[in-house]
Amino acid sequence: MKIGIILATSQCDKAQSIENILKDIVDEDIINFGCFDDEEYSYVEISLLIGLLINSGAVDFVITGCSSGQGMMLSCNAMPNVICGYISTVGDAYLFRHINDGNVISLSFGLNYGWCGDINVKYILEALFLDVEYHIDDMPRK
Repeated sequence: MKIGIILATSQCDKAQSIENILKDIVDEDIINFGCFDDEEYSYVEISLLIGLLINSGAVDFVITGCSSGQGMMLSCNAMPNVICGYISTVGDAYLFRHINDGNVISLSFGLNYGWCGDINVKYILEALFLDVEYHIDDMPRK
């Protein structure tokens, strides 16, 4: 499987973190398409790129997102053959994989990201790619 990472311009600083988390979780081809600091694209431009990558077979799955996750999800779902889910919890990721069988997820990297946001993303990606189902009793505590 080839996994692409393309985040909204407003959240481009999180792309490298997502790539590092993925490298720890999966043994798949990971391609970080950006965006990068010196680039500025609209949601439509990014979702068009995602649609081209999915439909051409260049990647099998894409991780995207924006400040709320909603804008990228809506924009991606306007593309043919793209099924993008808004994922905010581990349960969403698990159900998306087992029920929706989509090819793109959109994450929130602003709204509710906060303290330990990268840990939540790690758990989400584990539930998505490793078939791990977390329960409240399994979560780390202070």
